[in-house]
Amino acid sequence: MLRRLDGWLQGDYRTLFRGYGMDLADIREYVAGDDVRHIYWNVTARMDLPYVREYHEDREITAQFLLDVSPSVDFGTATALKRDLLIDFTAVLARLLTRQGNKIGAVLYGSRVERVIPARTGRMQVLRLISELESRPRLKEAPATALADLLDTGLRAVRRRSLVFVISDFFTMPGWERPLAQLARRHEVLAIRLVDPRERELPEIGMVVMNDAETGEHLWVDTNDSRFRHRFAEVVDRRERMLAETFRRYGVESLELSTEEDLGRSIIRFAAKRKLRRGQRAVAVAS
Repeated sequence: MLRRLDGWLQGDYRTLFRGYGMDLADIREYVAGDDVRHIYWNVTARMDLPYVREYHEDREITAQFLLDVSPSVDFGTATALKRDLLIDFTAVLARLLTRQGNKIGAVLYGSRVERVIPARTGRMQVLRLISELESRPRLKEAPATALADLLDTGLRAVRRRSLVFVISDFFTMPGWERPLAQLARRHEVLAIRLVDPRERELPEIGMVVMNDAETGEHLWVDTNDSRFRHRFAEVVDRRERMLAETFRRYGVESLELSTEEDLGRSIIRFAAKRKLRRGQRAVAVAS
């Protein structure tokens, strides 16, 4: 997969990710798609138009993986479990980044925040992270996931401006939006959503037992019941709109990884989308 992705990028991982410089290069008018964190408020106030700072780009990137490995990711009805997607995506991106001399680190959340791996570079760092993920036992039950704890730990642990991947299915207790906003103000944050088709649409197969992966609770439901299916669809739609609005509000890009889609295609689709957005931004600046 890495070879396939590398071929598509033609060896240029910077098509996907860029470094973050501290030296000011230029000041220009804001255009749609600019990072709002770079707005130069003093100049904006004087000119009565929004202006942004541009910085010289560093060659080095520090990437941090905030990984939700709570029991709900041990689910999948297609070709893989959501946990498999998390491990494979982390392995591919970590290897892609460290091959260019960049540093990677991670925070792991199971039933709580369980491990912080400081950022380092090199192949051994990638192997250490993947070994940590693959050797973790699957939890039969755990307290309800508190994604806020994972994000808060990321805020404290990641000091230098970094590229932060939040990899989760986002089934969580409330209260995670504020630490996400704080994280997005300091870093470039990418939300990687792990999804399975059965979490959005139920097959009509009669009575089934649904199991809460985190509490262990069992519930019998009739999937042929039109009222139940309608309520289920409403809950799914409300959650989808809430997540999309939260990511949009805080300027967080999102990538959806599905258990029924090839991981390589998902990453390439995401890379193409980012490349197109940057091209459109460059045209807007030039004009």
